Amino acid sequence: MTEIASPHISHPRVMVLGVQPGTPPFRIVEIDGQVVGEARTLTDVLLAAAAYGITVHDADDPEQVRWVGGDKLTWRLHQKMR
Repeated sequence: MTEIASPHISHPRVMVLGVQPGTPPFRIVEIDGQVVGEARTLTDVLLAAAAYGITVHDADDPEQVRWVGGDKLTWRLHQKMR
């Protein structure tokens, strides 16, 4: 038998989408592909995961959390240069 040559693509249960405008700005959190709420801090993401029985041991591990449009430290919109 041969192994598949394609790289492994992880599908973590927790996904945090890009920063949305608001006062304060927020990010949408999805668990198992379903929108479960808004997060304004990393703590909000961890609490949302815990509410669904998910313990995140390492927020930088792409097998646990997928960050879209930034990482765990990205909570503000980027200003466009003119």
